[in-house]
Order: sequence, then C-alpha cells, then structure tokens
Amino acid sequence: MARYLIVVPPLVGHVSPTIALGVELEKRGHHVAWAGHHDVVAPLLPPGSRLISLNDEVTGDLVRQVEEGAQRLRGTAALEFLWKDVLLPLAASMVEPVEAAVDTFDPDVLVVDQQAFAGAIVGRRRGMCWVTSASTSSELVDPLAALPRVADWIRGGLVELQERFGIDPSEAAAKDLRFSEHLIIAYATEALVGTPSLPPNAGPVLMVGPSISRSTEVDRRNSHSDFPMDWLDRGGPRILVTLGTINANLGGRFFARVIEAIEGSRVRAVIVASPAVVGEVPEHVLIRPSIPQLAVLDHVEAVVCHAGHNTVCESLARGLPLVVAPIRDDQPVVAQQVVNSGAGIRVRFGRVAAREMRASIDAVLDDPAYRTAAGVIRASFEGAGGAPAAAEQLEVLAARWRAGVASQ
Repeated sequence: MARYLIVVPPLVGHVSPTIALGVELEKRGHHVAWAGHHDVVAPLLPPGSRLISLNDEVTGDLVRQVEEGAQRLRGTAALEFLWKDVLLPLAASMVEPVEAAVDTFDPDVLVVDQQAFAGAIVGRRRGMCWVTSASTSSELVDPLAALPRVADWIRGGLVELQERFGIDPSEAAAKDLRFSEHLIIAYATEALVGTPSLPPNAGPVLMVGPSISRSTEVDRRNSHSDFPMDWLDRGGPRILVTLGTINANLGGRFFARVIEAIEGSRVRAVIVASPAVVGEVPEHVLIRPSIPQLAVLDHVEAVVCHAGHNTVCESLARGLPLVVAPIRDDQPVVAQQVVNSGAGIRVRFGRVAAREMRASIDAVLDDPAYRTAAGVIRASFEGAGGAPAAAEQLEVLAARWRAGVASQ
C-alpha cells in the first residue's frame, strides 16, 4: 500500500484527468488525496475523496483574471498573460500550502499537474518521487518552436521560480518544472500527438489515453437528470457544439455561424452556452448552459469545439470526427494534432463564415475518411490502458522508490 498526493491547480480541465487515476489507485487499496483549492476542486471529486485545501483566497481572483484575459486577448498576448499573470503567480502562492499538505499526508509519490508548478518545486526541493500529470498533449511536442523568444522567456520564468524557492541554480537551469525526471503520464497516444519531443532531462513518457472514470461519468449524468436525452433520438445527424467553460460567453458570433450553417439541413445541434449568448434558435437546435457531456457524446455523430484537450480526447475516444476552432493557449497545437491525424477540420474561430462552417460540418459527417481516422485514434486509446495503466506504473515507481530509499 502506498500514499499518493495529487497536486492540481484550480482549473477544471486539469483536475478532471486525475479523478479516474485517483479512483483507480483507491480501488487498488492505496491512500489518495488531492491538494487543491476547495472552491474549484471539491465539486469535481467523487464523494468521500480526501481534499487537502489550499489557499482559496486566490481562486476567485484567478478565475476572474482568466475570464478577463479570455475576453480580450489572443495569440502570443494570451500566452504571455497566461504565464505572467496566472501560472507563475499561482505557483508562488501554492508552494507553502503544498509543503504543508505534504507534511500532513506524508505521500510516497506526488502526482503533479503539469501546470501546478508548486508541486514540482516541493518534490524537487525535498528530493521526493514526483510524477508529471500532463493534462494536455501540447507540451509534448515543443509547441513554441516557432516562437523562440516566448519559449526562452517561459523557461527563464520557471528557472527563476525554482531559484526563488531554494532549488540550486544549476539544477533549476537543467530541469524544467513541466517534466518530471521520474515519469510523465500523458492522457493521449501517439496516434493523435505524434512522437513526443521533450527536454533532455525529462523522464519517460507513459501515454495512457484519456483518463475517464465510469463511476464519475455516471455521477455527472445523474447531476444533469433534467437533460432531454429523448431530444437526441428524433432523427437526423446530430452534432455537439461546445467552446468549454471559460470560452462559452465569447461564442455569440461563432454559435450564430453554426446555426446559420445548419439552417435548412437535417443536422440537429446541441450547443453548450447561455441562451442569453445565443438568442432565439430554431427547433433543431438545443441550447443548454451545461450538459452531461460524456452521455451526449454517445448520441452524436460529430463535434464542433475549441480544441480543448479533454473535449477532443473524449470525442475521439468515441470515434467522433471534429471541427476544431482554437482560440488560445494550447488549443492551436491540439487542433493541429487533430488535423494532422486526419480526424477533423480546422476553422478560424473569429473569422469562419457560415458557408465554410457548413462545408466543414458536412465533410466530417459525410466523408468516411474523417471517421476512419477518428476510429484509428479510438483504437489506440482503447489499447493504451487509461487510468489502470497509469496506476500500475505508479505502483511500480512507488515500490522502486521506497526500495531505493530504504537501501540508502
């Protein structure tokens, strides 16, 4: 039996992949706890899960900052904002609370979200075994190769952050906080990502495919028991249209183009947005501010989305082709992975016209090549092992680490 502390930032998409992993570890008899901000993390965890709460005072400000940045920034400016105003300050605020969580829980292994840098700092500072949980595949392929100045600035910021909290400058310069030297768990496969390209001191990559808990999936379906599932069974090709939690309020124009694109067609669409953002819609369009997404994906033939990593992988896990309209951050990288794999079409979020949108939707629905490519990725996901494969490797790592420490 081992003890695993999962360190996550207050960002839903980064918490979600760790849930199935934590559930699987608990099923195997291990002790698991999450270290995170209560207001965001607690509602996502299964009943009975242990959460060691960090400083929630930063959560409200962080969410507001992210939403405000989403409203006004794109491209490089959005990326710089994410790092300078969100991720690096968040990490600094989390280091001491994570230290306290480690003292409280006494874990054998830290499982650290790739953007929860505080967990990596604590792991390195204490000489612990720590593992990267890569919630997005974008960092596995050198996403900033075309932006060397931005890449250098980010690396410099991560070095300074380590030095600030007592890590030796030579170690800080040699080892990137985004990549554990022990193990990196990635929730994708090479069929989508391609061959990973990592820094020299990064540890091995274990690509397990999407990490989805069936028990959690049932809980989420039940929490949306008012969703009219029978609406999806009324015939005609069906699509899901979603821009994720943070971007939904930005999508007025985009949603309008989708609705215009399917006007007069047999396509039925579920759009995840506030009715105030979309306005009046025809009968073949259903608007809901939130949905049981995993359940809805079982009833549609294609997905139109922002190329958020979780939505892309949840869709491809069902063999669904995509139309992707990336907005910021890692989304352009993930969108290009979808295109390169042959499983979807990329459109411009802010500029797509109804005619282009209709052609794209028709293509992923009618051209079997897209569904075939999505099926290849689905098969790779099924063969990768998911959360059980990740848990098994964590067990091996914990046993080896304890044996090595015990022999010193």
